[in-house]
Amino acid sequence: VGKRKAQIAAITQSSGDLILNVDSDTTIAPDVVSKLAHKMRDPAVGAAMGQMKASNQADTWLTRLIDMEYWLACNEERAAQARFGAVMCCCGPCAMYRRSAMLSLLDQYETQLYRGKPSDFGEDRHLTILMLSAGFRTEYVPSAIAATVVPDTMGVYLRQQLRWARSTFRDTLLALPVLPGLDRYLTLDAIGQNVGLLLLALSVLTGIGQFALTATLPWWTILVIGSMTLVRCSVAAYRARELRFLGFALHTLVNIFLLIPLKAYALCTLSNS
Repeated sequence: VGKRKAQIAAITQSSGDLILNVDSDTTIAPDVVSKLAHKMRDPAVGAAMGQMKASNQADTWLTRLIDMEYWLACNEERAAQARFGAVMCCCGPCAMYRRSAMLSLLDQYETQLYRGKPSDFGEDRHLTILMLSAGFRTEYVPSAIAATVVPDTMGVYLRQQLRWARSTFRDTLLALPVLPGLDRYLTLDAIGQNVGLLLLALSVLTGIGQFALTATLPWWTILVIGSMTLVRCSVAAYRARELRFLGFALHTLVNIFLLIPLKAYALCTLSNS
């Protein structure tokens, strides 16, 4: 009956003060439990996540790209949100929850609906938003390392991204009433992630239109997108102290030609489960 029902069955039969969720394809470092539990010593913290890595990073060019994508998502996005005690998605592969907080939220968690239909994916983001709505802090522990199997073919990757996109759009709507009660940075973060994607899509469509109508390449659009990509990858390479992040520039092409159309499709099919 799915992961969410299995989680609820386990939680209701558990007795510990803290609950660790680990996906079946994920391996955690020996010190993950102690490091997450240490963060949870603060009773105001309802959930904490570790740093995600790809266990099959070396398999293909795509798994290498996804591993860098995970590093950026954890050590830029989640790390920034954690400064305000409001990580917006404690990732499913490895996250610890306060049992008392989860028990108070189980009914809402189990009965999530979207347009009258049960919502059965994106459980990690939904549970995190429920924690924040209930007034708990959500945290990120970069030294708690978990390695998970990531898609090694483009078809599997795009299906995963489609599920994640629908979940993100649905729970962003759910999170809107919560944002005013959090730091203003979180509101800016939520707006920026969505408006930035929209601006990139409009830039690409404008460039394609220019090429179709005038048969000239949109050099300014290409230059600006290329420059922003180079800056982002250079900063990531410096912060991670790894030159491989310069290769993350390839993700811009994947983003423009595959992920943006896929997210537009996800937005138009939010009711599809």
